[in-house]
Amino acid sequence: MVGGFQNIPKIPELRKRIIVTFLLLAVYRIGVHVPTPGIDAKALAAFFAKTKGTLLGLMDMFSGGALENMSVFALGIMPYISASIILQLLTVVVPYLEKLKKEGEAGRKKITQYTRYGTVVLSIIQGFGISVGLEKMTGPAGNPIVIDPGWGFRLMTIITLTAGTAFLMWLGEQITERGIGNGISLIIFAGIVARMPTASVNTIKLMQTGEMGPVNILFIIALMVVVIGCIIYMERAQRRIPVQYPKRVVGRKMYGGQSTHLPLKINTAGVIPPIFASSILMFPLTVANFMPKNILETYPWIESIIQSLNPGQMAYNIFYVAFIVFFCYFYTAVTFNPVDVADNMRKAGGYIPGIRPGKKTADYIDWVLTRITFIGAIYISAVCVLPTILIHKFNIPFYFGGTALLIVVGVALDTVGQMESHLLVRHYDGFLESGRIRGRR
Repeated sequence: MVGGFQNIPKIPELRKRIIVTFLLLAVYRIGVHVPTPGIDAKALAAFFAKTKGTLLGLMDMFSGGALENMSVFALGIMPYISASIILQLLTVVVPYLEKLKKEGEAGRKKITQYTRYGTVVLSIIQGFGISVGLEKMTGPAGNPIVIDPGWGFRLMTIITLTAGTAFLMWLGEQITERGIGNGISLIIFAGIVARMPTASVNTIKLMQTGEMGPVNILFIIALMVVVIGCIIYMERAQRRIPVQYPKRVVGRKMYGGQSTHLPLKINTAGVIPPIFASSILMFPLTVANFMPKNILETYPWIESIIQSLNPGQMAYNIFYVAFIVFFCYFYTAVTFNPVDVADNMRKAGGYIPGIRPGKKTADYIDWVLTRITFIGAIYISAVCVLPTILIHKFNIPFYFGGTALLIVVGVALDTVGQMESHLLVRHYDGFLESGRIRGRR
């Protein structure tokens, strides 16, 4: 790995791409601190101090602190991700979109264009909701967060936040095209990583005040190393189904006859299931923040239900795991179609040894995918439930693990993989398996 890093400066194109990526991410981090006009920053900071464990806290984590600052990037890149997910779901039920998906590069560009339109629409809707919600919020001292409420503030907020999200979308596309790695994922990655130093400083302060002992700190560090190792292993894990292609004679030459495999990832759904599950479970807590106190006092059963869904409670963990398992199967079914894979394999003359081409092959792939998806769902559930146990049992002052850690490790692996490809194409040592690859050459 050290040799791989030493080889990076030897490739001008790779070096240029890495520099461009860092510069564009720096622009994003600067924009996080550019505030939206018309907001009382102190009252807003005091309000967000009590949003831990709500949907607002989750959104603020993905925005890298931009929502807490109510900056021009307050919506973050989540509207783009939501629009992408909606378009992927619609490709299953809308024949026109399904046809575009199969048209190759031209269809992909058209779907990307629709995704951009959807991002703008979602940003306008979310910007309006945030502006109206901010007008109703007050700080602990009763100070209004919005200095001059009204339609002027609402329109200004909608335009500002929508423009910020559109700029982030463009920034992500520029990173993907001119930099290294997936731009949208790297923006989320940068936002999460940027908050880690603050969490580390808070941990050191707790240790200095005696609230956390050195043994607890060492235990947390060791546990983080183990969890990161497990995530790396599971994210790279595959179930390889052998595929055989028969020999065929074209003229005087013989083609085919090679053996290959169909790789199926253990975690096909990625980080989408925990994001959806967290959003659903945190919605009641978010609504509770905007409820008048007299309603909760009149109907105490509402407050008891909401309290039972707080992170760390047994009911929360049970529902969290159930939603993660459900969305793992649901999203895998949406993004991976065994029938299409079996048809493409049959058209190319390929077959799975011992399985008849066509429907039997599709059923076999679906059977294997169902089994490994269950393993992936259990793995994601374990990683995501771990932080709530640490926070409430061991008083950990930051959100260790969960969706954030899955994103950080997954994006890091993807980025390193792309850098590895640049190095290996030019016959340099890579980071991961360059020795074995060179041996096969």
